[in-house]
Amino acid sequence: MTEAILTSARAALAAAPPTGDPAYERYCRELAKRLAAHWPAVLDANAQDLARAEERGLSPVLLDRLRLTDAHLGRLEHLTEAVLNELGRVTARDPGVPIGDWGVRLRSPKPLGVVFMVYEARPTVTVEGALLPVAVGNAVLLRGGKEIARTNEALSAVAREALEAAGLPAHLVTVLDDPDRAQLRALLKRPDAVDVLIPRGSPSLIDYCRSASTIPVIASGGGVNHVYVHKSADLGLAAEVALDSKLPEPTACNTAEMMLVDAEVADDLVAAVLHAAERDNRQVTVRLDPRVPRPGGEAGGDSGAGGERPWRIDELQEHDLGREFLDATIGVRAVEGLDEALAHIRRHGSGHTEGVLAADRGVSEEFTRRVDAAAIVVNGSLRLHDGPTLGLGSEISISTGRMHVRGPVTLGSLVTHSWVVEAHGTLRSSVTAHRP
Repeated sequence: MTEAILTSARAALAAAPPTGDPAYERYCRELAKRLAAHWPAVLDANAQDLARAEERGLSPVLLDRLRLTDAHLGRLEHLTEAVLNELGRVTARDPGVPIGDWGVRLRSPKPLGVVFMVYEARPTVTVEGALLPVAVGNAVLLRGGKEIARTNEALSAVAREALEAAGLPAHLVTVLDDPDRAQLRALLKRPDAVDVLIPRGSPSLIDYCRSASTIPVIASGGGVNHVYVHKSADLGLAAEVALDSKLPEPTACNTAEMMLVDAEVADDLVAAVLHAAERDNRQVTVRLDPRVPRPGGEAGGDSGAGGERPWRIDELQEHDLGREFLDATIGVRAVEGLDEALAHIRRHGSGHTEGVLAADRGVSEEFTRRVDAAAIVVNGSLRLHDGPTLGLGSEISISTGRMHVRGPVTLGSLVTHSWVVEAHGTLRSSVTAHRP
């Protein structure tokens, strides 16, 4: 079975037209059209997955990750339009650069090859995976979690129809339907047939893929992200950053897990966060370390008088350090200045997104010099770390690796290049090489 999957994917890659061919623009349009036409069937399949997940006792947060709505269709249609608009820039012919008086060098975009995406319970990733890599000429294998098996089956049919309508090989997209880990292990051991591995999901999933395979990885690392609040910061802004960096999408990889705040303003920051939560009735749990005073003498776990307030205070435990809460929870830890905050981030951060809030420009500059992460946000929400938001284009994931790409993995990151040398009959023996 594994051999047949790989053979079909590589045959499709070989039969596909070159990157930049008009067939890929047709595919983007056809995918959007067929998503809309088949959306009721996709929602029916998704409802079946949700019902099974509820029977298994999955938490409301995880159920929300599985759920598709009409709003998701709108976002996916917008994504296909964005990719369509970006294709020309990514695949445009290089005008070339003269080489001395004898030739021209230029770069020609080529697909990475067969891309294997391993992810968990977000069905929108299935569409993203069927769109971005394929739009620039790759073949893709998609393995989502068993929780979305029926949804993925419906989305697989949509992608297959779109490929055929665009005149592209049907096996450029293969949605794997075998939940057995044996198939995953077998594919991870095939660097001869799989060119790139893109794991998306929990740190344990990513670590497993890295350790079990020698296939080159574009790793979307876990989002153990922090915001350092210096004593010079605007605490009203800090409160809004804390809530905006966590509540809209608590399980996203670019959310904040911990606020590291200078001890002398820690109680004021907590008061500002709770006030902002109350003002807009935003539900949040704040975990405070022992060095941070409880607001108004509240005991740990108390949500306030009468339980009417939208916030809850809990105690920050040692095991919370370096952890993704995956719900509407944010930690607050007091630090004695920038050095302690940096030490905490080096020990517990995942290298994804880190932030600093400071009116003192010297502090923010020192923070950006010394923190090592895919993105560093100064005086703003961590959720700004996003390809479209940063004007970088549509993204398939956010990479925390150091090779090939770091940060948003956009269309331009899903191609490689061949050097084309227009030599005009020149022989090496007639050229004096430039020596630096």
